[in-house]
Amino acid sequence: MKAIVIHTAKDLRIEELETEKPGPGEVEIRLAAGGICGSDLHYYNHGGFGTVRLKEPMILGHEVSGHVAALGEGVSDLAIGDLVAVSPSRPCGACDYCLKGLPNHCFHMRFYGSAMPFPHIQGAFRERLVAKASQCVKAEGLSAGEAAMAEPLSVTLHATRRAGEMLGKRVLVTGCGPIGTLSILAARRAGAAEIVAADLSERALGFARAVGADRTVNLSDRDGLVPFSENKGTFDVLYECSGAQPALVAGIQALRPRGVIVQLGLGGDMALPMMAITAKELDLRGSFRFHEEFATAVKLMQGGLIDVKPLITHTLPLGEALKAFEIASDKGQSMKTQIAFA
Repeated sequence: MKAIVIHTAKDLRIEELETEKPGPGEVEIRLAAGGICGSDLHYYNHGGFGTVRLKEPMILGHEVSGHVAALGEGVSDLAIGDLVAVSPSRPCGACDYCLKGLPNHCFHMRFYGSAMPFPHIQGAFRERLVAKASQCVKAEGLSAGEAAMAEPLSVTLHATRRAGEMLGKRVLVTGCGPIGTLSILAARRAGAAEIVAADLSERALGFARAVGADRTVNLSDRDGLVPFSENKGTFDVLYECSGAQPALVAGIQALRPRGVIVQLGLGGDMALPMMAITAKELDLRGSFRFHEEFATAVKLMQGGLIDVKPLITHTLPLGEALKAFEIASDKGQSMKTQIAFA
């Protein structure tokens, strides 16, 4: 089978690898679609991010869907031919955090396409993928591309749970890439009354409006959020999806007292305006990956309650993987670029 393997920054190769056979409780999946994530782009463009660096060749990818091609022993709830969204979240189920109901913090997490541990956790961008049946959620009624969007949508559903009560809230989203725009969809589905989106790119803000933002603010105008900072602030919740300090600071100024900051953007460590956080009694909450939200993401799309189709801007064949990564790296033309494996 063919797989997409990163060796070092800008050294992306399509390589031939051996096909595995499914064991008990596993299935073999003929991959159909894979979305290129921000972490994939960090490995491709920079060889990693922060202290996480490539130390050996690694198969990329964790936003995938495909069709069941073979069943391992004991698998009865899936059938050959089923379209499934495949969760990359593979906690051990036995460590302290798993037993405390925090599987996304598993000590022994095997999350596809991660260079955090060594040896690295190989990713899912391969023509044939063997996965646990428990990772697979039937995605009938969806396209393969939509099913592959379950992973990033799950990230924002988890963030929305971290934010807490959303009904009737006023929400600010800073950073309108895939995670920011999906956060708009998730917040609206959870009951947000007003959503304002902020970004430096008019193109990104156009996507934010397309998925339901009530208003948009271009942060190239440094005073763009100032009107929302009057009377100690406007918003109840901030989804910070850019990972950029100026966006976080501006968002904090626009939050009302006892508002909630949910940090999703991973741009590295930032200096925080601690006096404002303290004086406003703000809650700063991290949000990292997901687990049980994955099946919910699929169901929301199947029910027509969340529509991700407008965010899929490019789909290229496996043979053009390098071109796909170049397009995905250009935010001026790509929102979500996917690779068609079949």
